[in-house]
Amino acid sequence: MAKNLVIVESPAKVKTIKKFLGSNYEVCASNGHVRDLPKSTMGIDVEHDYEPKYITIRGKGEVLAKLRKEVKKADNIYLATDPDREGEAISWHLYEALKLGEKKVQRISFNEITKNAVKESLKHPRDIDMDLVDAQQARRIMDRMVGYRISPLLWGKIKRGLSAGRVQSVALRIICDREEEIAAFIPREYWSVEAQFTAGGKKSFTASFACDENGKKTIDSRQEAERIEKLLKGADFEISDLKRGERTRKAPLPFITSTLQQEASKALNFSTQKTMRTAQSLYEDGFISYLRTDSTRVSDEAVNAAYDYILSNYGDKYPAPKSEEKKSDKKIQDAHEAIRPTDISRTPEQLKDKLPRDQYRLYSLIWKRFAASRMMPAVYDTLSLKLNARGVAFNASASGIRFDGFMKVYTDEEDEKAQNSFLLKELNEKTKLHFVSLEKKQHFTQPPAHYTEASLVRAMEELGIGRPSTYAPTITTILARRYIVKESRNLFVSELGEIVNRVMKDEFPAIVDVNFTATMEALLDSVGEGQTNWRTIISNFYPDLDSAVKKAEEEMAKIEIRDEESDVECENCGRKMVIKYGPHGRFLACPGFPECRNTKPYYEKTGVQCPKCGGEIVIRQTQKGRRYYGCENIPECDFMVWNRPVKEKCPQCGGILLKKGSKLVCNDAECGFVKDDDIKDEE
Repeated sequence: MAKNLVIVESPAKVKTIKKFLGSNYEVCASNGHVRDLPKSTMGIDVEHDYEPKYITIRGKGEVLAKLRKEVKKADNIYLATDPDREGEAISWHLYEALKLGEKKVQRISFNEITKNAVKESLKHPRDIDMDLVDAQQARRIMDRMVGYRISPLLWGKIKRGLSAGRVQSVALRIICDREEEIAAFIPREYWSVEAQFTAGGKKSFTASFACDENGKKTIDSRQEAERIEKLLKGADFEISDLKRGERTRKAPLPFITSTLQQEASKALNFSTQKTMRTAQSLYEDGFISYLRTDSTRVSDEAVNAAYDYILSNYGDKYPAPKSEEKKSDKKIQDAHEAIRPTDISRTPEQLKDKLPRDQYRLYSLIWKRFAASRMMPAVYDTLSLKLNARGVAFNASASGIRFDGFMKVYTDEEDEKAQNSFLLKELNEKTKLHFVSLEKKQHFTQPPAHYTEASLVRAMEELGIGRPSTYAPTITTILARRYIVKESRNLFVSELGEIVNRVMKDEFPAIVDVNFTATMEALLDSVGEGQTNWRTIISNFYPDLDSAVKKAEEEMAKIEIRDEESDVECENCGRKMVIKYGPHGRFLACPGFPECRNTKPYYEKTGVQCPKCGGEIVIRQTQKGRRYYGCENIPECDFMVWNRPVKEKCPQCGGILLKKGSKLVCNDAECGFVKDDDIKDEE
């Protein structure tokens, strides 16, 4: 009979860990949290020092009953929930719910699910860290207070189904503020003037305007551009300054949660939610280390393994010195490591046929980033030159990779590419330049870019809003509430989002104040470090919230939001049907309810005609939730495709073009037309 019981969070880990530990250990899963605050009430006794009232989560009674049976059999109990605040809290809730006070109970944690990591954790058991538990409790209680006091107000004054949140409301404000910047932006005209030259050979290079004969560095109008063009007509250019040098590009840091979400969005077009879901499965299957982390620290064991792998596979010029330490911000979760493969010798190529496509792509990204982080910098040879003609100066540059370093395995969009590298050999102060042409172009300054999920995560991290575990659920929530919509990666504020944000700014300015929220995050972190009592933070926060809610209940006017009208007529009564939102998404409903109860599915139109019957192609879903594109007249018309059709017709056969990754492909396989397309698919 097993004398030792190990309790983990996820059932996916049970079989693997059991295999590592053998017959003397029984491994069971709690399936996440077993206790929480009740859904029906706020669950916090504000009259008695803000004591939380925890209850068993519905459906977890059977899990606890099974765990109690195993607890009775065991001499030693190890709580092995995830290595973060949330995991620490789950261990404490298990301790309380299972009444383990009379048992020998210890806490163990491991950053990766490997045999060595699990066995090593058993050699260093510890007590539950109540500072981390209190840090999680403080966040949970504060989130509950904001949600349960403000959300009912939004329901009553605006619309049912709305919600407010300590982090989500600030994230919404960040997006709204950016939208206001974009709306208020006034474009400014400017012009560029570029000169094309050849230097000895046939290859040409471009030099950009630097300043005119009076030292002015900008061109603000067509008249100025034409004046410079006229001044330079027939002029001879000469090299006035030429400098050679070298530049190094440091290896990137290994991924932390936020940078993984950002890079997966850019490189793989994953949403933050999809990134975390996929990374969680890689972690539970033992392929990567823990995925919720602020730390870029790497264990000595992983550093040594990476050094040996890089040395044997790429040569002695490529491994970074083992002693090199990567700097990181000191935050509550810095006890973790960076996100990395558990075994660097397990390359993406070896796993390509063993992992599902999404897991393989994300693992490949993590593996390459970690390998690159343990490699030497890339080195560029550089050349910069200044050209002059009649007092007007132009600048040009060239670069070439002397040593690729970490770029042997990993590059991203921000990595500098070699440019005009032929000039490094062909150009010197005496080189005769041959002027080819001069080109002037009108430009206008651009407004700030709309947020994407990746750039919103970056902004939240930089501003100190939320923590690794909150980025994805925060974005998912404001999308689900329809405060924002996502189109071609960009996030746009809806009318509903604008109204909710305005109400929050007017009635609860502190809740949506970025600086206040960042300060609160730092205070909550200090609870986990044992520096602040959580009840002190809550007792300072709640009275102001309570006063603001009571004031808003009395003074705030009711806001009416009309449902969006469609162009579809109700066949029963002739009214224009409106777009409603239900648990399974949008649907059409007659505004004559309850006299007319007609409803029908709502399909988003693509603006493309069906090639079979001329109807509209709309976005549909299979019973399992997979998106496809089909005729609005299904089942009478059976046209459907899996890839999004575009309005542009095939130039060869006139058929429909489909977006496939970065390509536009003709739907007719016999035609075979393919061309590049810059717009990436929405995941």
